[in-house]
Amino acid sequence: MKKTFAALAAAALMATGASAQTRGVTDDEIRIGAFHDLSGGFAAFSVPAVEAANALFEEVNANGGIHGRQIRYIVEDHGYQVPRAAQAANKLVNRDEVFAMLLSLGTPHNLAAFRVMDPNNVPSVFPLTAARQMLEGPEELRYVATASYYDAVRAAAGYLMETNDRTQACSMYIPSDFGEEIHMATVDEAGDRDGVEYLTETTHRPDESDFTGALARLREAGCDLITIALTIRPTITVVATAKQMGWDDVDFLVSSAGFHTAIAKVPGGITEGLYAGAGWQDLEARMGNEEVAAWVASMQERTGEFPGTGALLGRSAAAAMVEALEAAGPDLTLESFTAAMEGLSYDDAIAGNRMEMGPGDHAGSEEVFISQIQGGSWSLIGTVDTTE
Repeated sequence: MKKTFAALAAAALMATGASAQTRGVTDDEIRIGAFHDLSGGFAAFSVPAVEAANALFEEVNANGGIHGRQIRYIVEDHGYQVPRAAQAANKLVNRDEVFAMLLSLGTPHNLAAFRVMDPNNVPSVFPLTAARQMLEGPEELRYVATASYYDAVRAAAGYLMETNDRTQACSMYIPSDFGEEIHMATVDEAGDRDGVEYLTETTHRPDESDFTGALARLREAGCDLITIALTIRPTITVVATAKQMGWDDVDFLVSSAGFHTAIAKVPGGITEGLYAGAGWQDLEARMGNEEVAAWVASMQERTGEFPGTGALLGRSAAAAMVEALEAAGPDLTLESFTAAMEGLSYDDAIAGNRMEMGPGDHAGSEEVFISQIQGGSWSLIGTVDTTE
């Protein structure tokens, strides 16, 4: 009787295929998870990113899915709170048993989630953070879409030091893993350049709203280049406050976390002149590209709005995930997915960069695009290849 039961169990396992042993993968479904900020300071990134990713997944599912399997994207809100992110990751990994995480937002939030993801071999794919730590850990579990905050801020700060003759660098940041990376990029770039000095910094809460005192101190110190690592609304407030003070001989620079359409579109030209260093290009200037224009039109029809930065990142990451899942084949395992991700090689029209990965290289694009708000839109003013 025992032999009969064992034989039946073995036959059932063979009938369902090897994918039955891959978490988050069944005969008709692939479960992908994410923990997002749908209600906090970076909701302007997360909400449209989720919408754009779902739009593509719905299209793929309507056309038969991936090798007959439907993609199910399970999203949890953490409101930019690390404990809630850890809680969400635990639920997604242990209850939903997701195959991978896609587009999860926040540096400390992802770092907290890795504690439950890594022991369960859950890959982190293109998180909505460009922190260097996103590539630390098991290689087969880490993938990022673009250059890191650190590399991008160093490249952009260096560009402004040379082009605009800036010599007195400072920073304003949230004292978290996210903020510290931008702060250190500023310190290191200034330290490696002759005639440039790093002066000082101010630290802030994610929900801070009054920057008059901090800006007065930085102005008194003599800063002529200030890097900002704050949430979206405070970033706008900083630039607006400096203008109200009549401080016009200083450059403000944000990382990709501040390279957002909403910041460029603030009425009254409040953010005019702000600089950014990021791993992708803004959409507006590339509407002449047929693929870009068609996607923008489809998102406008879906949401009633021009798709901003979050939507761009959501679409780009979801498209890469779909391509990798297709390439991984019908027998989806962590090993086949790793090989497929390492085989990605294409020009991403939506992000305006090149996606290129390989064994030992899990950073998709390493270009840095330097932009400035001009006339209410982000305009590309320079490009730096961080691999050179």
